[in-house]
Amino acid sequence: MINPDAKLSPKIFSSEGGSASGGDAVEMKPTRDGFGVGVLVAGDKDKNVVVLSADLIESTRSDAFAKKYPERFFECGVAEQNMAAIAAGLGVSGKIPFIASYATFSPGRNWEQIRTTVAYNDSNVKIAGHHAGISVGPDGATHQAIEDIATMRVIPNMRVISPCDAIEAKKATLAAAKMWGPVYLRFAREKSPIMTTEATPFEPGAAYPLWKSAKPQVIIVGTGPILYEALLAARELERLKIGSVVLNAHTIKPLDERTIATLAKKIGAVVTVEEHSVLGGLGGAVAEALARLAPTPIEFIGMQDVFGQSGAPKELIAAYGLNAPAIISAAKRAIRRAG
Repeated sequence: MINPDAKLSPKIFSSEGGSASGGDAVEMKPTRDGFGVGVLVAGDKDKNVVVLSADLIESTRSDAFAKKYPERFFECGVAEQNMAAIAAGLGVSGKIPFIASYATFSPGRNWEQIRTTVAYNDSNVKIAGHHAGISVGPDGATHQAIEDIATMRVIPNMRVISPCDAIEAKKATLAAAKMWGPVYLRFAREKSPIMTTEATPFEPGAAYPLWKSAKPQVIIVGTGPILYEALLAARELERLKIGSVVLNAHTIKPLDERTIATLAKKIGAVVTVEEHSVLGGLGGAVAEALARLAPTPIEFIGMQDVFGQSGAPKELIAAYGLNAPAIISAAKRAIRRAG
C-alpha cells in the first residue's frame, strides 16, 4: 500500500502499469527540469547564487537563470576542469556556485579538480551532474554516467543527493543552496514519473518510505527516477502476498543508516535499486552500513560491472535488469536467503 504519510502524487501509477521510461497516465518530467526551476528560485532568494555552464546551458536547464541573471551566469565553454577551479574560488569568496554539465564530464572529466580545489578546501560548490544513468539512451556509453555516485561519495566533505522526480529535484537544489560545503546533485535527461508532491517530506540525509505493506518481508531501498520501478514491483509483490517497504534514499551521503538498519533488523531482507553501477553506489553504501549495524541478506539491482549501450531508455532499463520484474525476482531471492 502507498504510504499515506508521504503525501505522494495521486497518479503515481498509470492505469496500464507504466515504467520509469514511459507511461501515459502518470505525469512525466525529467529531473533536470526540477534543477532548472530550483536554481532559479534559489537565485531569486539569494543574490550570491551563481551558475557556471560547460557549453550545455539548455541541456542542463540553466538557460532560465542565465536569461534572468546574466551578470551571475558564467559560460566556461568545453573546459570542465577550469569550471570547477573557478567555482572553487567563488565558493570560498562568499558565493554559492552551481556548476552544470553532463555527469560523465562533471564530475567525470574534472574529478581531480573537484577533489582538490573544491572538496579539499571545503568550498561551497554545488555540482549538478546531468544526463546520469543509462536512460540517457541513444547517446550511448560515453554519455551514460554509471560511476558518478561511487566517485563522488568517496570524496571527503562531499554530500551526494539523487532525487527521484522533478519535484524532489527542485527541493534538493534549494536545499543544496542553503547548506554549506560541496554537494553533488544527480539529474536525469529522460522524462520520468512524478511520484511526489510539493507536500511530500524532503530532508537531506533522511530516507522515507513511499510504500509500506502491513506485513513487510523485504525492504527495497532505491534512489533516483528508477525508484518508480520499485513501486511497480511493490504493487505486484503485494498481489503475490509478499509485503514490502519501498524506501526513498534520495541522499546517498550521508546515508540514513539508522532508518535502514532499524528496518533491516525487523524485516530481514534487503534489495537496493539504482540506475548506476552496483559497485560503490547506493548498494555499496547500504551494504557497508548493514555490515556494521545489522548484517542482512541483500540483493543489488543496478549495472552489473558493465558499460551501457545505445538504445531506447525503456529497452535499456529492461535489458540491464533494472525494471520491476527484475526487482521482484531479487526480492524473492533476498527473502529466501533470509530464511
